[in-house]
Amino acid sequence: MKKKKNRNYSVQRILLTTSVVFALIIADVFTVSVQKMHLRSGTDLTAYADSANTVTETTKALRGNIYDRNGNVIAQDNRTYNIVCILDENRPAVGDSIVYVKDKEGTAEKLSEILGADYNTILNYLSQDVYQTELGNAGRNLSKTVKDEIEALELPGIEFTDSIQRVYPLGTFASNLVGYAQADETGSTIGRMGLELYLDSYLSGTDGSRTYQADKDGYILPGMRETVQSAVNGYNVTLTLDEGIQNALEQSMAMTEEQFNADRVWGAVMEIDTGKVIAWGQSPSFDPNVLDITEYSDYGTQNPYEPGSTMKAFTWASAINEGVYDGNQTVDGYQFCFTSDAQNNPVRTYSENNYGCIYNARKKDYGALTLDKGLVYSANTAAAAIQTEVITPATHLSYLKKFGFFQSVDTDGIPEETGLLNFTWPAEKLALSYGQGSTATMLQMIQAYSAVFSSEGKMVKPYFVESIKDPYDSSNVIYQAETTVVGEPITGDTAKQVQQILWHVVNDDDGTAKYYQIPECEIIGKTGTTEYAVGGTYESNKTISSFMCAMPADDPQVLVYYCFQADYDRNSHYYTEAQINLLRKVAITYGFTSRNSTGSETETTETTEISTYEMPSLLNHTIEYALNKLDGMDTMNYSFGSGTTIIDQFPKAGDTVKTGQRVFLVTDTTSFAMPDMIGWTRKDVAGLWSATGFGFEIEGEGTVVSQSIPAGTTVTKGTTISVVLE
Repeated sequence: MKKKKNRNYSVQRILLTTSVVFALIIADVFTVSVQKMHLRSGTDLTAYADSANTVTETTKALRGNIYDRNGNVIAQDNRTYNIVCILDENRPAVGDSIVYVKDKEGTAEKLSEILGADYNTILNYLSQDVYQTELGNAGRNLSKTVKDEIEALELPGIEFTDSIQRVYPLGTFASNLVGYAQADETGSTIGRMGLELYLDSYLSGTDGSRTYQADKDGYILPGMRETVQSAVNGYNVTLTLDEGIQNALEQSMAMTEEQFNADRVWGAVMEIDTGKVIAWGQSPSFDPNVLDITEYSDYGTQNPYEPGSTMKAFTWASAINEGVYDGNQTVDGYQFCFTSDAQNNPVRTYSENNYGCIYNARKKDYGALTLDKGLVYSANTAAAAIQTEVITPATHLSYLKKFGFFQSVDTDGIPEETGLLNFTWPAEKLALSYGQGSTATMLQMIQAYSAVFSSEGKMVKPYFVESIKDPYDSSNVIYQAETTVVGEPITGDTAKQVQQILWHVVNDDDGTAKYYQIPECEIIGKTGTTEYAVGGTYESNKTISSFMCAMPADDPQVLVYYCFQADYDRNSHYYTEAQINLLRKVAITYGFTSRNSTGSETETTETTEISTYEMPSLLNHTIEYALNKLDGMDTMNYSFGSGTTIIDQFPKAGDTVKTGQRVFLVTDTTSFAMPDMIGWTRKDVAGLWSATGFGFEIEGEGTVVSQSIPAGTTVTKGTTISVVLE
């Protein structure tokens, strides 16, 4: 009986306790619901109860990186930081610490020193009668290093917001192909041009979010619900481009501009059997970090032009593949005068009653010329004879279409023009035999030549995108490129026969491309020179000079195509230092050294530890400021000019700098004292060239052994500086 009473007592106690707890909960709910007061903490929940105080913050996803084939970063998102200065003295303190800028003068002094900004400008920002302010461009897009440096000062009222900046560490690197991405009105980075635009759906990530309730001051009550959705970064893209060869191409283009005062230059390097484009460039181009864009189109795909004599290889290939070609057959090597038949096909005539006559360049008379020599000499008369007397214009055109001309290549989503075919009248048909009158693109040219340089006559599609991968798991491959054979316009035997003739074009003493020979290996190739057409008429005195080649000659693996537009110069295929600079870089990179040349890039064995740094932006600063910023990097610093502020620098801001690397700071581009360049590498010389804009003639490989202007001599704009490397 006693046990029963105790049991009843326990039950009653439990019921009582439960009732009290329940009553408290009801009271809490009532208090929150009606009086909007958090019972336990005493917090006023009015702000929380209002849905207007539900805050959703967006966490920006990082855009995918773009790499070259060796993993060098071409484009990437950097998390940067913007300074926010709280100026309102009524902002509530945190403990005993003030949280606004009280010491404006002291804060301005410290910030101006770190940011490299004007003290008075910073002070003016801090002296405004506003709740908070930013500091203009000087306080935006700061690196984490700068942010950490400022935070270490523990300046009251100085806070930061995150931002994302798309950066291009290699500057002008294939910029008209790569394009650029830029933040939209929401702060998301989207592709605006080039591969950045065409691959935007892959590169763009998915933003995350954080949703919570806050009071009027932005504070979150502990225990309130918070929802977080993580951001997912975009996929990483690897291109087929090679940084070293791409840099050599761009360096060569700069040399051509200097040598010939060229209006524009463009070129490409491609692996013949795979279709991988190793380099692709044009000049003028632009730096996507500053968007100094003057030309938005890609010369290689969107600007068709008359290729000139580089098209003759296809005229010869057509006849050879038809089985009607005899290389020893002779034709009139002086002129080809013509009339027409009933189908408007050109017909040779020696009558004075003709439509006109075709001549060779500079009306060169080769007399009785064999067809093989016709290609070696690049004779227009021989090309016309092959098209009309060995095959027919219709057969010639059918082969050009098999080679992919006048139709889209359709690679990697890149916009392109297909070129214009003029093939109605006799003169138009004849002009096509030697590469004039109709137009093509560089993309079509390298695709077509892949068949000519192939061992089997197979034509492959050029491509730029190697792979697209998950940024969190590189083994998760979203896309992997494969070689695409798009046709076999000629047989392997035909290709080899054309290659044999193209060997003589470069390696014979009377070949038109003899000045393109390099010491590393034998090459095969074809030159081209054509008038520049604008709006259906040829522009006075403007020509396009070009060179198509492959190496090594006995087993072509890589082709190089190089063009430039400039005032006519009969020596355009004589002064070939720019092209040779590129050809040698390709040969060295791929190990084509069949001639056992000792010419190679000098490699220095380092005995000290090498460190890498990010090159800071030094523009508009003093030399003293720059040297302070570079202190600790162990770089070799050079200043050029007598100005007071830096107007150009090399390496560029954001580039990687290594211990012992030469850094050039330019304050005046009209004159400077010549440095001692003995022992400098080609890269050093090219860097000085890039920073100063002065012209350099570079001969050889290795390091500088002599210079035409003695050290200490003042040089002025327009002076040509020659250096020899061994």
